[in-house]
Amino acid sequence: MRVEQLGTGEPSVAVVGGIHGDEPCGPHAVDAILDDPPAVDQPVKFVVANEEAIARGVRYVDEDLNRAFPGDPDAETHEGRLAARLDAELGGCRTLALHSTQSYERMFALVDLVGAFERQVCPRLSIDAVVETHEQNEGRIFSSVPSAIEVECGYQRSEQAAANAVTVTEQFLAATDVLTDPPMREPQEVPVFYLGKPIPKRKADAYEVFATNFEEVTVGEAFAAMDGESLVADESFHPVLLSPEGYSDIFGYMATLSGKLP
Repeated sequence: MRVEQLGTGEPSVAVVGGIHGDEPCGPHAVDAILDDPPAVDQPVKFVVANEEAIARGVRYVDEDLNRAFPGDPDAETHEGRLAARLDAELGGCRTLALHSTQSYERMFALVDLVGAFERQVCPRLSIDAVVETHEQNEGRIFSSVPSAIEVECGYQRSEQAAANAVTVTEQFLAATDVLTDPPMREPQEVPVFYLGKPIPKRKADAYEVFATNFEEVTVGEAFAAMDGESLVADESFHPVLLSPEGYSDIFGYMATLSGKLP
């Protein structure tokens, strides 16, 4: 784990990339900011988390780091021990965690629940949606860092995701009053979704998705298929993280539209 800092004093703001080793947009953004550091009014911490997985080009070494929080210094797994180190490093910090996905080309945020911090920051980010993940948070970073915002920056390993990660990091630092000369961005209206149950998928040779993330699927609508057999909605929902191959055992998640920010 690599930790660097801009400004003097004890930071209360942090940016973390590389929680998953196969999502290079986060480490790219950290390096881009540190290579051309902005003037800051308060200290900020930058963390590149799972360096071993990054070096191998894999999502994780032993277990998914974003399912291992709060971790244990004596854990048998690399990620279990690393989660404990991150818990100590990020505890008390308002944190941006940078990710990428196989399901969506633009940016959206995931939070525990929308509170004052999320209301302050999320409308000032270039995101399409905010997703509250409260019921699906076991082992996620929110277990250690309640004031965390995860941003999915675009398609995994894409140049656009790398560029988006730099942009959203600058916007986050502006929204948390870190930057001396912040970029101007007016707050925007952002829909909020509440993440519900996962959509299971069985073993098959071919998977398809027909629905679009964040757009409502209505009762009776076919939204995915396994080996040509369609899955039909028996209740209305908004898909989140829906993709053919993003997860081994689920297509994604069902969500409900719960409100808007600001």
